Order: sequence, then structure tokens, then C-alpha cells
Amino acid sequence: MPPRTVKSRAAAVAAVLALGAALLAASPQAGATEPGPVTDYCQGQCDDILPPGENGNATLVEILGNKAFGTHPSHSDDQLDRYNGLVAGHSGLTDQKLTDFFNDASFGVPKNRVESVISPRVDVTITRDKASGVPHIKGTTRYGTEFGAGFAAGQDRLWLMDLFRHIGRGELTSFAGGALANQGLEQQFWPQAPYTEKDLEAQVEQIRTREGARGEQAMADAQAYVDGINAYREKSKKGRYFPGEYVLTGKIDAITNAGEIQPFKLTDLISIASVVGGQFGGGGGGEVQAALSLLAAQQKYGVAEGTEVWESFRQREDPEAVLTIHDGTSFPYAGKPDKARGTALPDAGSVTAEPLIYDRTGSAGTGRKAPVKAPGALKKAQGIYDDGVIPEGSLPGSGSGAQKRGMSNALLVSGKHTASGNPVAVFGPQTGYFAPQLMMLQELQGPGISARGVSFAGVGMYIQMGRGQDYAWSATSAGQDITDTYAVELCEPDGTEPTKDSTHYLHRGSCTAMETLERTNSWKPTVADSTAKGSYRMQVRRTDYGIVTHRATVGGKPVAYTSLRTTYRHEADSIVGFQMLNDPSYVKDAATFQQAASNIDYAFNWFYADSRTAAYYNSGMNPVRAPGVDPALPVRAERAYEWQGYEPAANTAAYTPFAEHPHSSGQDYYISWNNRQAKGYAAAGFGLGAVHRGDLLDDRVAKLVEEGGVTRASLTRAMAEAAVTDLRGEQLLPELLKVIRSRPVTDPELNGAVQQLESWRASGSERRESGPGSHTYTHADAVRLMDAWWPKLVEAEFAPGLGDGLYGALTDSLATDESPAASHGPSGAHGGSAFQYGWWGFVDKDLRQVLGQPVKGPPARTYCGGGDPDGCRDALLSSLKRAVAEPATEVYPGDDNCKAGEQWCSDSIVHRPLGGIGQKAIHWQNRPTYQQVVEFPAHR
Repeated sequence: MPPRTVKSRAAAVAAVLALGAALLAASPQAGATEPGPVTDYCQGQCDDILPPGENGNATLVEILGNKAFGTHPSHSDDQLDRYNGLVAGHSGLTDQKLTDFFNDASFGVPKNRVESVISPRVDVTITRDKASGVPHIKGTTRYGTEFGAGFAAGQDRLWLMDLFRHIGRGELTSFAGGALANQGLEQQFWPQAPYTEKDLEAQVEQIRTREGARGEQAMADAQAYVDGINAYREKSKKGRYFPGEYVLTGKIDAITNAGEIQPFKLTDLISIASVVGGQFGGGGGGEVQAALSLLAAQQKYGVAEGTEVWESFRQREDPEAVLTIHDGTSFPYAGKPDKARGTALPDAGSVTAEPLIYDRTGSAGTGRKAPVKAPGALKKAQGIYDDGVIPEGSLPGSGSGAQKRGMSNALLVSGKHTASGNPVAVFGPQTGYFAPQLMMLQELQGPGISARGVSFAGVGMYIQMGRGQDYAWSATSAGQDITDTYAVELCEPDGTEPTKDSTHYLHRGSCTAMETLERTNSWKPTVADSTAKGSYRMQVRRTDYGIVTHRATVGGKPVAYTSLRTTYRHEADSIVGFQMLNDPSYVKDAATFQQAASNIDYAFNWFYADSRTAAYYNSGMNPVRAPGVDPALPVRAERAYEWQGYEPAANTAAYTPFAEHPHSSGQDYYISWNNRQAKGYAAAGFGLGAVHRGDLLDDRVAKLVEEGGVTRASLTRAMAEAAVTDLRGEQLLPELLKVIRSRPVTDPELNGAVQQLESWRASGSERRESGPGSHTYTHADAVRLMDAWWPKLVEAEFAPGLGDGLYGALTDSLATDESPAASHGPSGAHGGSAFQYGWWGFVDKDLRQVLGQPVKGPPARTYCGGGDPDGCRDALLSSLKRAVAEPATEVYPGDDNCKAGEQWCSDSIVHRPLGGIGQKAIHWQNRPTYQQVVEFPAHR
């Protein structure tokens, strides 16, 4: 077994062996007795929601109807209004009213609520309910259950799954068209997980042969799932009810039905997993940019003071940061070494990005259009993908200047502080807003499987977040450091002097050739995408230390910087952990849940609630680094600085054991909004400081716990209130106003602006409509002032002291703002999620130093006004004056969805169409896309 199995899974071996015979008995041909009735221990107290609706497929006729008349296929939008309604409805929320805004997430479907029942095989039924059309899949065999899951996925997400397998394979433009956004998307995703088909097959085989009985069963389940997808693919093609996007993109002829939907295979699931896991479960990286900002600080202040200044912005372990485990327990990981070894900072001015695109032809890089002559019946749908199948920036980690963003939130309160004495949880993933969603709701009941919840389309063999018979679980992106940057020394095989362009590198003393991976894509205009004919070749270089991202010199010697993450070549290994979470014979309490979660390799925070315990576990393949290596900066690619036990062929190493991952059971409450996990667990990047959006949850939940008697409704209200609150207004405006009000504001116009901000802060700093449907915020002028002021005040506060060079380098590492209207936010414009990363913590500490207040982990310098209170006040007022003068049309410049100056619309959530069906905009909420509200009154 590879080291990863020995290290991270030894605790599960005995249980796996014991279960192996029973699990493997369920083959495609094997029969099985009807599963006994499943007891639902939630007793009507489990709810969930996933807008806009379950149905994500639309025929050509339905797409044309949507474009011409605004009609929607059944169950494609019936959860949208309930989700949106919580903005206005949360203040009067009671437990009895929860189902006004959520689905009843009980197991099964009462007879009077059944909409349809089908049996794609004799050993499985798919029952859909009238309320939401969610598939409830019940199998008498293991194969049948998983086949049913695949068939239902085909019914609800066939086009979406096809898109994502092509994104993962770096073939989106060849499949869906050459729109600039499509070019950009595959250019950002494929280099993060470039594989050959042989690589993908090896990952399938590795799970099947090296993960014991559960691994073998997982691949059998995955094959059954793929078989189900393909069965629906064939039926829908023959029956002509396949998704209409296949016609609009030229894959199938609408008249003759000629053409094909390519069969799905197991390796497609690996490709999809690489997109999903890499974007939501990654962590670390970015060390080259970190090195550049460190060099800029050292250039300005000298090495010693510059390093101190940089560290105060890096905030690896800010003592004032909000924590998920707040009882003081420490879990040391990825901290700053006392004396760093092997750090490889580039020579000033030597860093260049590795080229990706070669051999452009036609519209490549230009987006030039050449519309085809569409048949009259299709004209309404012409150009639906001219801006890409997924608009630029819509997916976390995509778009111009994007950084990886972890999302999602969780609020849990232990039974000691609830009205019932049972834990209460409100939690779910924030994964952006799409039509259809990236995830789909389903219930799975079969041998060894009993759960309801969501799965990412295309990898839905198991429920990934949801509920079991007497427990529920969810996750937030953790983002701890599982990705490192190595500086590989370049060489020439003939012994001549290497250059930055050399394609060989030193690996353990040998001059080794880099492996070249390529994708050549071409496209031509279709009805859906008018982009003119074009093509290009993507090329990356792979080494034993990861993928080449940059070239530079270090001490005058040419190097290539590479990115190596622990989950590379292990994109789907986490399937074993998800299998355990769905298995009622495995998860019986908080401890077994934590063991199951520890088998998930991606960086996630996992939360659990049953009738007795609320619990938490942080998963991820955390490498054991060599002593003295600084994980925040590039390191020399030498054996002394490699991960301990590192074997490059399979990308395995030694990993930190279960006990060293942050975990807890029975704490008074837990919150997570992608904040730091625990004391000692160092932040993998910038932005986890004294002010974080997690404070919006922590302050509210702590108050509820202090008062006692927490209910599902009161915890949901706390979440919903935080979801419409401006972090800057709640956490930072009091300090800003205190500096400004230190003397009277004599300018009448400025004084009026300050009064507006004060009134907004006094009323809760919310971005909320004056009434349902008004599309106007109650404090619209104050919100506009804050949106205009914030970037100006940050620059006025810090740029003079830091200087343009260092200020620019630091803003490259961490953007100053992520307001709902900011198009550079974690999911792009209209993406909902906001206030995750920004300069709020820097502003907070700096202003408190100006005010003479105590600061733990203070900045190395005071920047606002050079530390002078009057100078700081002048800088703030000057920037505010410029904000007052900025018209709404400049603050909110408009886009394809909104006219310039439309504030509410600029903030609004737009479900980005991944297919031909559009949805209406809804009120901004900083809230999970899929969300559960659960309280189990009983246990097995």
C-alpha cells in the first residue's frame, strides 16, 4: 500500500475487511431481498433547499418556449421564490414556518404526494414528489440503486455533466464553442489538473486495487452509476427528449436526429471530480506571488523590517481571528519555522509566467463572431452561448485575476443550549448560483446506502452533503495548505549552460526531461455560439515536483517554479469517505462520522449533528513537510526539502495523522464561514485576520447561546440576518466614525454623508429592500457611499505609507474588497457570496492603533495618517469626499443584467444559465446555495 493509505486509513482497515464480503456481494446480476422500511429519526424536523429547481434538463421545445415566452419546464424554478422569500420572511420565522422557505427533507414520499414512479431496471424505482420533483431512488440491489442514481442524474443534469467532463479534460471549446469565456475557463482549469487518459485510468485502478474492499465497491458503484447515465442518454436520444443544447451546439440534427451524445465512462468521473474538488476543496499555493510581495516589502524597508512588515500582512496566525474551535485547543500545522531552510526567493524582476497557449488560428484570443444562418424556429435561441456556457468569473477560481475561493457556512449549537436539548444545525455549501445548479438533490436507499441530500452532478454515486437516518452532515471549504511551490533547478542534458527556457531539470541529481502535456482544441460557429472558426494548442510542462507555473532565476541560476498539491493524481480517492458517510452501518455517532470524514482527501471542514452531539472534523491530505521548510514561500526542489516520504510517481507522501487535524465534539457551538479552524492551524493565504465574515455568524450565535433556548428558527434567523449584513458596516464603520467624529465635521455635505452612514450602522448595516419587491434598499444612499468609499479609503489609509510598489504587490495577493456588487468577488458579479477576503482586518488593526486601543498581533507600522490621528482623519474625510462625488452610475456601472446605477440589481443574485433556461434575478443573500435546517429528536 502507498504511504497515504498506511498513514490516513489504518484506523478503518478492520471495519473495511469486516464489511468487504457483504459489500462486494451486490454485483450487477446479484439479487437481493427488499430492504426493510427505513426509520426516519428526524421526525419531520429536517428541511433543505436548492434553488432554482431540481429539473436541469430542457428539450429544444422547452428552451425555445423559455426564450420566446418566459415559460419554464416543470420543477426548474419552483424552489427559487421560497429561497428568495427568506430575506423578507426571516424576522418573523418560527419552526412551524420553516417549510414556507425550505423543502421537507423527510425520507420517502407519502402516497398522496407522488408525482411519478419509474423503474429503469427491475431492481430500482425512482419516485418523484409533487412539491419539488426530487428523485427518491430505492434499490433492492446495490447495483440497481447506483444505476438508478445515474439514470436520475441523466434525467436532471445530462447537459451539465457533459459540460463538466469537457471542462475537466480541457476540451470545452471543442465541445461547446470558442467564446472567449470558454477559452478562458479551460485555460484556467485544465493546467490545474492536466492528465492523459492513461493517468485517469490509473486513478480508477488505484482506487479499485489499493483502497481495500471499499475501494473495489466504490468503483463498482461508480460503474453502475455510469451505466445508469448511459441508459438515459440512449433512451433520451432515441425518444428525442434529450437536452436541446445538443441541437443548438450542432451535436444532433433537429430534423433527422443524426448525431451522438458521447457515452460516459469512469474516467469522465475523475475529470469532473478534478474540477469540483480542485475548486472547492483545494488549499495553499500562490507562493510565487507571496514571494513577490515579500521582496517588495524588503526592497522598501530592508530585509529585517521588510520581512516583519510582510508577516504582519500575511497574518498566518492572527490571535484575534475568529476560530471554529474556540475552546483553546491547538492543532499546530503549516506555521512559520523559527529558522527557515531551503526557501527559494526569486531574483528581483526575473519572474515570468509559463506560457500556456500556442498556435492560435482564427478567432482564438479574439472572440470574433461569425453568426450562422439559423433556421427560423431556432432564431430565439441564437447566440445563447456567445458569452460562454459559463460566463467569465462565475465559477470560484475562474475569471480575470481570480483566486481560489472557499465558500459555504455552518452554524451548530449543542443540545445544552437548545430549547429541546438536542443539537440544532443550519448549514450548507455556497457553490455559486447556476441554472441548473452544479449539485442536485436526491434520496438514495439501498443495500448499504441510506441518505438524502446533494451530490455534484456527474459524481453522484453517494450523497456528499445531507442527512442519514439519524444524523446530518455538511461541509465548508477549509483551504488549509495542501499545495506547495518548488523551485526546480534547470539543466541541459549535454551539460551546457541552462537558460530560463530549458526543458530539463535536476531531480535528485539527474538531469531529467520535463513531460509535455497538450490539448489541441478547435471550434466553428453554431446556433448557440457565434464565435468564428478558430483553434489553439494548450501546453503544460509536468515535473516530478508538479506543474510548471513560472520561470525565474534564484541566485542567478535559472529555475522553474512548480505547483504540487497532495490531491493531484488522487482526484477521486475521497469516494471512500463519502461511501462511509452514506452507510448507516458505519456512521453511528460523532466519532464514526469523524473517522469517515478523515477518509476525504480534499480540504474541507465537516460538521455533524445527531440527537446527542454536534461535532466537527477538518479533512485533507496535509503533507508532513521537512523540518524548517516555510510553507508560505517557494522552496528548493531538493530531497532535503521534499515532503517526508515523498514518492513522485504516484504523488504520495507521509500525511499528518487523524489526531493532528482540527476536530471537536460537544463544543457549545460551532460556526464556519471559511475562517481559520483552530489555534495553531496556520492560514494558507492572506486575509484571515481580526475581521472576517465569520464574525457575522460568531457574534450572533454566541449571543443566542448565552440566552439559551436555541431553536431551528432562531438559528436560521441568525444565519439569514448575517446573510444581508454588510461586514464593513457592522465591523469597521464604528471605528471609522470614531476617527472622523473625533472633531466636528464642518463641511455640510460631508457631515450629511456621515449622518447617513451613522443611521445605516444604527439600523444594522443591512443591504435589504425597503419592502418585498421594491428593489430599493432601505438605506440606499449609505450603501452606495460605503461601496464608493471603501476602495478609496483603503488606498488613502495604506498607499502613502507602503508606497505604490508594495501596495500594488499586496493588493495582488489580497484584493481590498469583495462587496456583493464587486465583479471580482468569489463567484463573480451576481454570485451571492461576498466579504470573504478583503482588507477589513488590516483596516481594523490600523485604526485601533491610531485610536490608541489595544491590538493583539499589531501591524509592524501604523499607516493611516502615518499614525497621527488628525492626519488619519484628514485621509478618511478626503476619501469620503471623493466617494460622495461619485455618481451611482459609476459605483454600479451596469452589465448584461442591469443598467448603470441600479444598485439592487447590481447586488442581485443571477442564476447563471449553464443551459438554455434562464431565471429571474433575486435579492442578494450571502448564504449557502444548498442549505439544511436539522434537529434530530431521536437516535437509533
